[in-house]
Amino acid sequence: MRFSGTTVEGRLVEIIELEDHPWFVASQFHPEFKSRPTRPHPLFRDFIGAAMQLRSSRTSTSAVH
Repeated sequence: MRFSGTTVEGRLVEIIELEDHPWFVASQFHPEFKSRPTRPHPLFRDFIGAAMQLRSSRTSTSAVH
């Protein structure tokens, strides 16, 4: 587990990640308040991108078998 985001003072953990997981992020802040359909917050944008990449890799792997 990696503590990748803290408050400005550095006293509270705001974001954690699991390094051995394909894409795991937990946040204490609220990125949905800054997200818009045409300008998604990077947390949401990158999650969707990772899901698409995983699906693509699974699809290409299953096509070989």
